[in-house]
Amino acid sequence: MRQTKERYAEQKVAVDIEGLSALLSCGQSTAKKIAEDAGAKICIGRRVLYSVDRIRRYVDLIAE
Repeated sequence: MRQTKERYAEQKVAVDIEGLSALLSCGQSTAKKIAEDAGAKICIGRRVLYSVDRIRRYVDLIAE
């Protein structure tokens, strides 16, 4: 199986669960719950990514 190369970008469109939990400063299970509530889950084959834009909008919405 090929490994995914890590590339760096200033503005990421989607992140994996580790990136999401780092972005939210919480654990993976909490990050998954937030992503599920926000409808941010993106499946590409077996890979699961989360939309950063949807997560930010959701967090802004619940913060009010």
